[in-house]
Amino acid sequence: MIEGVSRRTFGRSSSGTYNVHALELATARDRKLKGLNVTVRFLDDTDHVFYVEKRTKGADLLDQVYQHLELIEKDYFGLQFSPDGYTKDKPACIRWLDPSKSIKKQMDNCQELHFRVKFYVSDPSKLQEEYTRYQFYLQLRRDILQGKLYLPPSTAILLASYTVQSELGDYNPEEHGADYLSNLQLVLNQNEEIEKKISELHKLHKGQTPADAEFNFLDHAKRMDMYGIELHNAKDNVNKSIQLGVSHIGLVVFHNNIKINTFSWSKIMKISFKRKQFFIQLRREPSEDYDTLLGFNMDDYRSSKTLWKTCVEHHTFFRLNSPKVKRRYLSLGSKFTYSGRTEFQTVQEAKRRGILERKFVRSPSKQFVKDKQVSSETASVPSARPSRPYDTHKVTSTVKEPKKAWTEDSKISDESTISSDGGFIERVLEAPFSPSIAGKVMSYADEEFPSPLSNDVYETPPYSISHSPTSHSIEDAVVTIVLYPDEDGKYGFNVKGGTEVSVPILVSRVAPNTPADKCTPRLSEGDQILQINGHDVTDVLQSTVVSLVQEARATESGKLVLTVRPNVLYHGAEEFEEPPFQYVPVNDVEPTIGSLLEQSMYFLADGLASGALIARYEMLYRKHPDLTCNEALKSNNINKNRYRDILPYDQTRVVLTNGPNGDYVNANFVEMVIPNSDIRNRYIATQGPLQSTTEDFWQVVLEQRCNLIIMLTTIIEKGRAKCYKYWPGVGEVLTMQNAIVKCTKEETDESGSFIFRDFTIIDVKNNQESWIIKHMQYIAWPDHGVPDSPQQFLRFTRSVREHRVADVPVIVHCSAGIGRTGVLVLMETALNLIEVGEPVYPLEIVKVMREQRAMMVQNASQYRFVCESVHAAYIESTAAKKDQHEKKD
Repeated sequence: MIEGVSRRTFGRSSSGTYNVHALELATARDRKLKGLNVTVRFLDDTDHVFYVEKRTKGADLLDQVYQHLELIEKDYFGLQFSPDGYTKDKPACIRWLDPSKSIKKQMDNCQELHFRVKFYVSDPSKLQEEYTRYQFYLQLRRDILQGKLYLPPSTAILLASYTVQSELGDYNPEEHGADYLSNLQLVLNQNEEIEKKISELHKLHKGQTPADAEFNFLDHAKRMDMYGIELHNAKDNVNKSIQLGVSHIGLVVFHNNIKINTFSWSKIMKISFKRKQFFIQLRREPSEDYDTLLGFNMDDYRSSKTLWKTCVEHHTFFRLNSPKVKRRYLSLGSKFTYSGRTEFQTVQEAKRRGILERKFVRSPSKQFVKDKQVSSETASVPSARPSRPYDTHKVTSTVKEPKKAWTEDSKISDESTISSDGGFIERVLEAPFSPSIAGKVMSYADEEFPSPLSNDVYETPPYSISHSPTSHSIEDAVVTIVLYPDEDGKYGFNVKGGTEVSVPILVSRVAPNTPADKCTPRLSEGDQILQINGHDVTDVLQSTVVSLVQEARATESGKLVLTVRPNVLYHGAEEFEEPPFQYVPVNDVEPTIGSLLEQSMYFLADGLASGALIARYEMLYRKHPDLTCNEALKSNNINKNRYRDILPYDQTRVVLTNGPNGDYVNANFVEMVIPNSDIRNRYIATQGPLQSTTEDFWQVVLEQRCNLIIMLTTIIEKGRAKCYKYWPGVGEVLTMQNAIVKCTKEETDESGSFIFRDFTIIDVKNNQESWIIKHMQYIAWPDHGVPDSPQQFLRFTRSVREHRVADVPVIVHCSAGIGRTGVLVLMETALNLIEVGEPVYPLEIVKVMREQRAMMVQNASQYRFVCESVHAAYIESTAAKKDQHEKKD
């Protein structure tokens, strides 16, 4: 070692120096200025620090994260952060890292991100990799424990049992004691009773591998209304607080965590926002002759834009083949687009690569720290827990043969353990919600301006501040508008709403250059009409409004005075000033829609998938408000009704001419006319006869000369009488005052679902005239339920069509004569429409039926089933035509 060297020695010109320490310090300073260390928290609660340059784009950090996880199907995931600190309660404060923008511009001083599922797959079977499904499983478990994914108690217990199976394997009484679940966080508000139910279900999952259990977990979770949905607070047009969410289906509306409406992507034509207002414009269906624009008020500008961006991303990801969409708008306002791969591209890429066999260690459940009653906030920050003796049984995705499990026979079944609601019954809020009226077919106060059916986008012009079509009133201002008809006798506006849909009378459209458009103050879309020429219309039917407008037009001057509560009024400047920005959804994967029938079937399928079909059905009146049932309520008739609240309309009731007990029977004529054909199907919809009304029932057959009776119930169901046995047995005779009935034949089909009988009826008072009656009974159709399969039901309906005689009414009855009876009438009508190439709109058919007999198609499950059957019939018809065409070729 050289010692005592003077400092000057290093300063001579012949020498060289390299200042290592100074350069290290400078490099460190530059590194600190140019880059940063970012911590990413993963779904299994592990952390990893990534170094990135500040000016690099988000895509670079995302790539590092995907490589770290060795994630193949990566496009479903993203990184979340919040400049104000991570919070699950304010979606507008939580941002997704944008791959196309620099990290520095997005994150500011925030250096922690959270790896999350961004796009919740509609069906877990679309995910090719087991590891991807495992990440989804972790995300949903987190959503449940944080209270974001609301579950009925029975469903929460079922999902928890799959978690236990995934982690612990098969139930083993030698290892799993009475409290083996007590230290695991499985559900909110967990207690010993819940743990016992979870354990009983765990015993039923014997033999399921971790991958199997997690797939079943996902398969059940996907059915929940709030699956994959981040709620955004909003107000509707009556200033009621609601929540909006975005999913693969479209825009979903919630009230108090209950789904009340869905606007599917195929129904939405345009999405836009301006300041704190968020708008969607709905597609005009062939059965509608008006455009509908719905507005919502968000909490602030940031909330509105966050929801809008979420809609853009979800629509692009789930509905398009490629994110490269030609923009159909001016370059104003936000220029945000989704630039990642779509689900279609992700699935195709995964299939091309093939399934990667890989091992990975599953993360254990979170452990309770002190008290088992852990809040959702505590659940989101789990603590470490010590290893357990049985952790080794749940090691990797390539598990060995399941260890010997509990071998005693279990008497527990899924049905007996899970409560009756099962968590899968579709809940529909019956209280009114104004956006639901978008799907209804309504009449108008004024004639609609002609507009051909077209798929062209209706470009809504920018709205002025005073005439913005939302519904959050600052003040309860009321104005008076005076209109006179133009030379064509038109005022130039349409209305919607009314007591029949529990919605105020609102202006739905104002046509340009009409009296309603030119008047001062101008009539605007969304304005509520309070009075017409002094008549209060705040609680009337829409038909009453139409009549008042027509009365005004019929006067000499045509003067129409409207008292109106204007739509939204704004004052003051917003935090941000931005032109209205619109996103026009397009659908590259949507099939080309040709005929009106094809178009109606597309809407039908999409409505079934989104739930919008059921929401519209629930808003339809059950009993026509203008039709009476006075005859049914008379003292001598009231006991002839099987149910006191299911009565025939006076206008269409069947009146007996020579009835032995008077002219009343609980039955209505129902006639369904098929457009552009000579088909006119006539029905007599009636209740299942009582013992006291059997003779009246046969009197209807006698007087109407019916030759076909359709019975859609059994005599007894669940221990309750549903119908009296009004017919004789084989070889027996039923003798009545005016008729004699003999049963000559009875046989059951091979499936045991139907019974076919032949009757001979003799008219005692009309020269002993007789004829054959076909009696077809559907015995496999439960009350308030649906048949096992559409194919079985279609076979029965086609058999009805084969035995029908033109212009002779077919008697159809179940127990009440409204539910199953309405389903059959709707189905046969739809088959006729498909046969002649006419569009099928089930809700319109139900409306026509309910104008002739109240409450036809009694509940949502029946309506859903018949809609599924209609679509199945169309698919079969299309396939049959294709086969015939190929044979000809």
